[in-house]
Amino acid sequence: MRLCLRGLVAATFIFVAGVMPAVAQANEGRFWQCAPFAREISGIQLFGRAADWWVQASGRYDRGNTPKIGAVLSFEATSRMRAGHVATVTEVVSDRVIKVTHANWSTGGQIERNVEVVDVSANNDWSSVRVWYGRIGKIGTSANPTNGFIYSDSPRLQLAAL
Repeated sequence: MRLCLRGLVAATFIFVAGVMPAVAQANEGRFWQCAPFAREISGIQLFGRAADWWVQASGRYDRGNTPKIGAVLSFEATSRMRAGHVATVTEVVSDRVIKVTHANWSTGGQIERNVEVVDVSANNDWSSVRVWYGRIGKIGTSANPTNGFIYSDSPRLQLAAL
């Protein structure tokens, strides 16, 4: 089943439109880290390094291995990604493909919208993913370990404001 953000906007999300004139202007001069950006658009109020979000979410937010629009995908810290990473789900394409919007992945400090993430885990549990990488213009070659998804109590998507 394909769940699309547009079809669920009215029922699930609050769009904040008109706060800033345009996306390009809103991003001009701003260097985004992934954690503050994910917090801003998902409504999940966790702080600190992305690698710490999974543990911080325990007892505060539901967590699991099923992607849902508005959830935050939590990446584990690795030697290449010491602070971990977080990305907000914007579309569920299939049981093994989602789209996310995130910051500071392909190009330092920049936002990437609706990029593809593929579940490459052996058990189809989203514990290992490959992410679209702008520098090569396709899904990256590295498998990235993840903790799972953190679900927002009151999901919102504030992309228009950023």
